[in-house]
Amino acid sequence: MTPYDDVFRTLLNDCSSLILPMINEIFEEAYTGREEIRFSQNEHFQNQQDGGEEKYITDSSFTILGKMGRKKYHWECQSTPDSSMLIRFFEYDSQIALDEGSIRGNTLHVSFPHSTILFLRCGRHTPDFMYICMETPGGALRYVIPVMKLKSYTLEELFEKDLLFLIPFYIFSHEGRFARYETNGEELETLCGEYAGIRRRLEQLCRQGHIDEYTKCTIVDMSGRVLEHIAEKYENVKEGVKAVMGGRVLEYEAKTILKRGIAQGEKRGEKRGVKRGRRQGIAQGKMELVDVMLKKGKSYEEISELTDIPIKQLKQAAKAFDQKSQ
Repeated sequence: MTPYDDVFRTLLNDCSSLILPMINEIFEEAYTGREEIRFSQNEHFQNQQDGGEEKYITDSSFTILGKMGRKKYHWECQSTPDSSMLIRFFEYDSQIALDEGSIRGNTLHVSFPHSTILFLRCGRHTPDFMYICMETPGGALRYVIPVMKLKSYTLEELFEKDLLFLIPFYIFSHEGRFARYETNGEELETLCGEYAGIRRRLEQLCRQGHIDEYTKCTIVDMSGRVLEHIAEKYENVKEGVKAVMGGRVLEYEAKTILKRGIAQGEKRGEKRGVKRGRRQGIAQGKMELVDVMLKKGKSYEEISELTDIPIKQLKQAAKAFDQKSQ
């Protein structure tokens, strides 16, 4: 497990709205953003000959449900090209298929997911596709695993194609020039200017309602996490980019509070409908977050930015909290 795996999974789970444009790009789908994404368990257990079990952890497997039906996907992230991943893909895909397989009469029915891999680094010999070929008594079967290469996209393309999921990893495209940035002030200034532009564009997308505040903050925070690891030996690079992108914008205590509120709201709303329960949960989670942030001395402006709650409503909530505590 690498810090990049952690960032990848955080983006998948916390910013699922960023997934569909990526799947559209990789598989040439036409998802609109109104589809439902259901995540599967990422831990799978396979029986061994000695009677034990071996645990496999996939980066992510999920199902997309929409007007065109449902499709299963399995998506992995790799920092360097590695053909041995094909073995793990086959193991994971087989287990994912078995998890939802069914026996009808004397036939086992399994459905393999659409699999893909994101390479954060790649070279001249990195393929555009990887393949798994199975020789069976009934004939040969082959399926394709498309490869997405971060290096293939310019920053402009990431915004034009709505591939915001890749923004935290964009720093990989500069990795080979870190030594120059570290000692050349003009080149470092150019890099920082590029990241200042990224921050401005994210802010603009947030104001336009294309992404919410939470997603924007997560993208910024995850960008910082990748930077800390990939540029750990280059202090000027780290500090320069962090200065223009912002430090740790998103407090993950906030994420915990929101998730807890959503879960409680959904539980109470089971008898009234899941959607209504989720709306109540989000509202409750935000109010819990407001209470915690106020107690920590955060300003109304900071809390409003994080929760999208108007300042006037925050002041009313603060009065209610005060009355309740008396």
